[in-house]
Amino acid sequence: MSYATPLAFCTTLLASAYTFAAPGFAPAATIPKGDWPDHSSALCDVAHETGAYLARGQAYDPAAIHGGTYKAGRVPAERIRDTLAFICAVHDEDSSRGQTSRLVDPTFIEQHFDLVKWHPDQAGAAALSDAKPLLQKLPADKLLLTKYYVRLAEGSPGQTTSKPHALYGLPHDEAGLSLSVADARKDTITRYAHGKQRIIELEKNADSAGHLARLAPPLVWLNRADLEGALLQGTAVVNDEDGRRRYFNVHRNNGVAYDRTRKPEEQERYWYFKEVPGVLGYGKDADYKIPVKPLVTVAGDIFQLGLGRLILLRTEEAGKPVLRLTVLADTGGAFHDNLYQLDWLSGYYHGWEDYHAANRHRGDYAQAWLLLKKESVPSR
Repeated sequence: MSYATPLAFCTTLLASAYTFAAPGFAPAATIPKGDWPDHSSALCDVAHETGAYLARGQAYDPAAIHGGTYKAGRVPAERIRDTLAFICAVHDEDSSRGQTSRLVDPTFIEQHFDLVKWHPDQAGAAALSDAKPLLQKLPADKLLLTKYYVRLAEGSPGQTTSKPHALYGLPHDEAGLSLSVADARKDTITRYAHGKQRIIELEKNADSAGHLARLAPPLVWLNRADLEGALLQGTAVVNDEDGRRRYFNVHRNNGVAYDRTRKPEEQERYWYFKEVPGVLGYGKDADYKIPVKPLVTVAGDIFQLGLGRLILLRTEEAGKPVLRLTVLADTGGAFHDNLYQLDWLSGYYHGWEDYHAANRHRGDYAQAWLLLKKESVPSR
């Protein structure tokens, strides 16, 4: 196995105290001790769906379907897909035998996977660390592990005083157009006409709100907090007034980049949504996105790491070390050129209060290893 390792990382190996300026990826042989919660069934589900996306081939989505860049350590792209297939093969075999999953056995993991320890890009983190204590305190051997969640919201079929903001479907003037055709018309189509702040301002007036509704279909109406949660997380699960539960996922955006120096509510990036049958992760367009599940999914820089990487995380939870296998099956605007952070899908919550209650015992940093099935695997 060959990994391209930055010169800065190689140099630090000679020092007695490790300081990683650039991201570093180095082979490892063993895994530190800790508890291993068993979510192997959900892990296999996400691995299977991600593998199906990878099977479409690099020509379908070259930005995501690859074996990593120089900075992230190149590997043959086929090994990522083979690793995901192996995860499901082990799970299926264990389930058929009615035995405890070997995917929570560290000895099995060490025997059957090549482990590569990931040290964060401290230089990249430092460049964005103003007023961000977690980045300022980023350890040399751990990633920043933020947690995202699927927003549970209460929706209305029409605009009300308490729910004045819509999740809009794709504007009518590009309905039926492929993404490439629509993007070629960005100077004339509705999607590129406004930033988020302008849309929110227009919704305050009945006439202008009606004009917006004629340009793009309102799928459901929300309060401001639920709107911001949906835009930030990319997904909303909405309980309608009639008792139905509906799922919405981002479809296409207005072309404005996410600005990591601004608060979420101040952003100009704006997403149009699509109603979907369940919670979805990455996909280059809404026509095909990867179904994901909590606890086993992470979002990160797929453009450097490659979609579908199997990542082992070791976190501190209530003062105890916990290890989890996860699949890199999602991304976001904050993960362009970001090799110091992962975002863990923690669960489904109504808001920050519920989220914090469920996650306050979990640490903000995690050790991380990239795993690949060994090319010569011992007998299972």
